[in-house]
Amino acid sequence: MAQRDATASISTETDSWYSWRRAVYSVLIGMVTNASLWTSVTLMPALQNEFALTRTEASYPYIAIMIGYLVGGPTLGRLSDKYGVSNVLLVGSFFASLGYVVGGMAHHFGLFLLTQLFVGLGAAVGVAPLTADISHWFRRRRGLAVALVSSAGYLSGAFWTTVIADVLHDGSWRDVHMLIGAALLAVVPLSFLVRRRVSSDVLDEADRRSAQKAKQSGLSPAAIKWILAVAGVSCCIAMAIPQIHLVALCQDLGFTVSQGSELLSMMLLGGIVSRLLCGAIIDIVGPISILLVGSLLQMLALALYIPADGLASLQVVSIVFGLAQGGILPSYPLIVREYLPARSAGATIGFITTATIFGMAFGGLLSGWIYDLTGSYFVAFLNGIGWNILNMLLIGLLVLRIRTPPVVRASQVGVA
Repeated sequence: MAQRDATASISTETDSWYSWRRAVYSVLIGMVTNASLWTSVTLMPALQNEFALTRTEASYPYIAIMIGYLVGGPTLGRLSDKYGVSNVLLVGSFFASLGYVVGGMAHHFGLFLLTQLFVGLGAAVGVAPLTADISHWFRRRRGLAVALVSSAGYLSGAFWTTVIADVLHDGSWRDVHMLIGAALLAVVPLSFLVRRRVSSDVLDEADRRSAQKAKQSGLSPAAIKWILAVAGVSCCIAMAIPQIHLVALCQDLGFTVSQGSELLSMMLLGGIVSRLLCGAIIDIVGPISILLVGSLLQMLALALYIPADGLASLQVVSIVFGLAQGGILPSYPLIVREYLPARSAGATIGFITTATIFGMAFGGLLSGWIYDLTGSYFVAFLNGIGWNILNMLLIGLLVLRIRTPPVVRASQVGVA
């Protein structure tokens, strides 16, 4: 009787109307906090001119933000597991807002880089903690819900790159920093809408399910975690080239910052469509298959960037790239939720997210260094394709191990 009561409680608590409202609140929060992923990308030419930087040095602000994410992701994830996502949202939004405002007043590049560390440290609350939190509130539609919340990063990019281009038309990059610093204060009232925490019955059942699946796979939780982490690094090194350097690439080809920002927005909108579609499909076929297919399509899209040199061709390729890699990133936390403990989901997803963020930061730096060395992005795209192949090999290994039926392995032992 107690088991039936617990099951009934879980079924009414997850996939409910409140769950979907919470997902919408999380998207709104993510759209504000994820502005940090796009400001240094769209402001790269302006910062390069302001501080007299090389293209490699112009990548440093993005890297500083990513280092902040590296620290903030797992730390805030663990804190959200313990204290709830609402409390860490309050702390994180304050740090990010402070970083933007002080950075907008900085006149020395070293000080500006320091403020970007605070931006990344605080803004990390809008990635892993939000994703882990929403995953607890869904079971049947978890893939779609996680895809929806993770698409906040792309929605944020599509929104903020357009806003930034408009602000730069009549103002400066400092105005952009002040605007986003003020916008982050909107996270405070939104955080009170997600104060409710999921019940222990939901977490207990999720832990039972994930333990059983991990045992059937024949892989230890640590092995699954590290395979995902290394795969995430290699995937995001490849992903970083268009997402970080597209605006700069457009300027090299004779296009304006506004046109480059429009291309980036088109890429992100394609990613939103793909992410939501893949999220729905994941609920049917599982996240690992989608991750492997997405990695293959991303590699093909990277190859298409090499010959593209006109505005029309870049538009087509940018949309293709967005569609290709839209389902990749939500697959990682969904695999974590299927095979690893739910009660430490924030910390584990934070760890995996940190790996992907490191890949983005390193990929952005590496691409800038290759550009300074060769004078073009041709070799940078080839480098990205190589890293993408490594990602496919690792995910392919995971597919083979997890998809091998344990019953077959047992029967083979019996026959022998």
